[in-house]
Amino acid sequence: MRIITFNANGLRSAASKGFFDWFVRQQADLLCVQETKAQEHQLGEAALRPDGYRAWFRDATTRKGYSGVAIYSRREPDAVLTELGWADFDEEGRYIEARFGKLSVVSMYFPSGSSGEERQRFKFRCMDWIAPIFDQWLASGRDYVICGDWNIVRSRLDIKNWASNQKNSGCLPEERAWLNRLIEERGWVDTYRELRPDGEDYTWWSQRGAARARNVGWRIDYQIVSPSLRDRLVDCAIHPAPKFSDHAPYVVDYRHEGPPA
Repeated sequence: MRIITFNANGLRSAASKGFFDWFVRQQADLLCVQETKAQEHQLGEAALRPDGYRAWFRDATTRKGYSGVAIYSRREPDAVLTELGWADFDEEGRYIEARFGKLSVVSMYFPSGSSGEERQRFKFRCMDWIAPIFDQWLASGRDYVICGDWNIVRSRLDIKNWASNQKNSGCLPEERAWLNRLIEERGWVDTYRELRPDGEDYTWWSQRGAARARNVGWRIDYQIVSPSLRDRLVDCAIHPAPKFSDHAPYVVDYRHEGPPA
């Protein structure tokens, strides 16, 4: 089973740069998109709906053309969920979950705090609120694949300029401690770090200062999975080229033991 996560920074923009042509060649089973930056009725054209896939969307209802998440799947899910129960988060279009038997695949777009103190406070509130939900998911007996842009790095391996970013959103010590607790204490598995223990690949580059050309990046896009899936991990790849967005698609292959059940 191959799953791709991708922050499109505007799905129509990414499509115009050839993203779906690339995607079809990957022969993925599922695609999780963040930052569609559109309403579902604007995403109906054939170029955004590749043959063999169905798509489900959760738009931002508070601000048009903002945020938004989607899941593309070859198989019809048993259920699609779009709310976690806190309107401030849900209405920004930040969560969608597709369920296949006991497997849940989530596309999640975690807030950034880089625009100022108000949004950083919102990000911290989101961290406090969602951690117990992650615990509930772990205790549920379901297998979870949480795909998305978490807007947080974990360690100096995940960011080019470690020292100079210690006071910047996404690399703040309390953000990193929170994400590392989920993985090191709660038991969630960072698929990339599991498969590439010493890897120094990035998934996002600033659009300023030729950051991408110089590979001055951050790894903030993840597939984080429940420990029950650790032994199913086969391989992973980050695809910085071709460029479809300021983020790169991140692909993970899982050993598929029969249909999800």
